[in-house]
Amino acid sequence: MKQLELKTTNSEETSQFAARLAAFLKPGDVIALEGDLGAGKTTFTKGLAKGLEIKRTVNSPTFTIIKEYKGKLPLYHMDVYRVADSFEDLGFDEYFDGEGVTVVEWAHLIEEQLPQERLTIFLYREEEDQRRMVLKPMGERYEQLCKEIFS
Repeated sequence: MKQLELKTTNSEETSQFAARLAAFLKPGDVIALEGDLGAGKTTFTKGLAKGLEIKRTVNSPTFTIIKEYKGKLPLYHMDVYRVADSFEDLGFDEYFDGEGVTVVEWAHLIEEQLPQERLTIFLYREEEDQRRMVLKPMGERYEQLCKEIFS
């Protein structure tokens, strides 16, 4: 499986797709999010959190780098945009191998630290509220995950 594509017409649909995805996630799953500013990365993560039954308000961890939320599974929400060269000291691998689901915004900036197997989701802003999501599963676990979501 190479990649899958999905279009949404508003932020609610983007959030609903992410909530549906959450139902299939397991401890140790890693989702890498890519997209320009305003593409919907945090909206997507909010939907994922809703699907994981997280009650706290989810917002971008831009200045704290990592935020942790408790729900059906823990959610580790990372925004590595400002990390630059200091990422080696932050222990990302502890989160990737942890008990929860890890979402990494701007994941390409720590490419060498990411697990080989992951689900990368590219978000593109097509129009004001319309988004195109391209899902690229990397590894058998994520190929199966995509088959389950789209079946």
